Amino acid sequence: MELSLIVIGDELLIGQVTDTNSGMIARAVAPYGWNIRSVQTVGDNGADITRAIDEAFRQTDVIITTGGLGPTKDDLTKQVLCDYFGGTLVEDPSVTENILRIFSSRGISLNALTAAQAMVPTSCRVIQNLVGTAPIMWFERPDGKVLVSMPGVPFETQTMLGDAVLPALLERFPSDTVISHSVVMVAGFTESALAETIAGIENALPPHLHLAYLPKPGLIRLRVDGIHTDRDFIESETARVADEICALIGPEHAISRRDMTAAEILLDRCRAKGLTVATAESCTGGNIAHSLTLIPGASDVVAGGVVSYSNEVKMHVLGVKAETLEAHGAVSRETVIEMVRGVMALTGADVAVATSGIAGPGGGTPDKPVGTVWIAARVGDKEIQTLGRFNGSRERIIETATTHAILLAIKLIDTI
Repeated sequence: MELSLIVIGDELLIGQVTDTNSGMIARAVAPYGWNIRSVQTVGDNGADITRAIDEAFRQTDVIITTGGLGPTKDDLTKQVLCDYFGGTLVEDPSVTENILRIFSSRGISLNALTAAQAMVPTSCRVIQNLVGTAPIMWFERPDGKVLVSMPGVPFETQTMLGDAVLPALLERFPSDTVISHSVVMVAGFTESALAETIAGIENALPPHLHLAYLPKPGLIRLRVDGIHTDRDFIESETARVADEICALIGPEHAISRRDMTAAEILLDRCRAKGLTVATAESCTGGNIAHSLTLIPGASDVVAGGVVSYSNEVKMHVLGVKAETLEAHGAVSRETVIEMVRGVMALTGADVAVATSGIAGPGGGTPDKPVGTVWIAARVGDKEIQTLGRFNGSRERIIETATTHAILLAIKLIDTI
């Protein structure tokens, strides 16, 4: 089964907003053997939306659109769909009731523009949007082809896709094809080095299996994909290959068999051993702590953190010696050692990480160019340091240093 996606909104075309819905939808439908045939991005223009629908229906039997359902004049999708599929716009009392419920829960009075969102084409079937005011609309042509119009707000799209739209599509278009994924999170390899190492396994894969390499700075998400009509068989097959890869590269590289971020893996490792963690950050500016606390439930592991961007904070809060900074500089092994020990003493945490480096674009020297980052991790009395030489923009260097710092802590925890 193939689907077409149409994402609608001028804000997408001018780069003001990034489309995250397409990737989310693709990931959601893949386990059911469905593929995304095409993704079209169009502005809030009736003729462009109509042309995109025509093109999508030429390719597939199912279209999902996102966006253009808001209450303002530039949101044209609803009227365009009414013109395309026929009928007239009428008020749907169930949508009005849903909008009133949402506004009442937020303590907001309903205005005329928002009330107008209850106007829907008579040619559609409404799927109630329980987390937003724009209703989801299901249109079906006489030949059985379907278009589902969803809101563009990512939270609403993701929630209602899983809760209502996907179940409705599965009922309308049942499939006996099963797609299974097994994931190995790999650290300490470049993509090419990993491919070379596991080439024997990859070259021996049967036709119903293949590997997908999804690298991020410092971490590779290696996914074993399988497609078959027998669920038990294909799930066992993908798991078998993932286990073979883990055995080949070893536990120091295969750090998780679950699809997780480095921060999620660190929190899991700490929970499993009853450890707490703290951060001391200079060049990463709190990004390590942010990555950890972004995860629900992090409070049972994260003790605290210090953003010691200045030397004064390094000295007065973390206890870094002035003579250390004078002799070796802020970006040095000696400094991050004292930072990691200082934050551990300050917070009482069992695990600590520290970073100090040059994220750029300025500040580099011949000896310490932009991208130079010293990282330290400490667990109890055991500690380790590493020097990173990272490339890219300031944002990429910070993200890469963040991931490497977290992975260094995981590596040390795995030794105890």
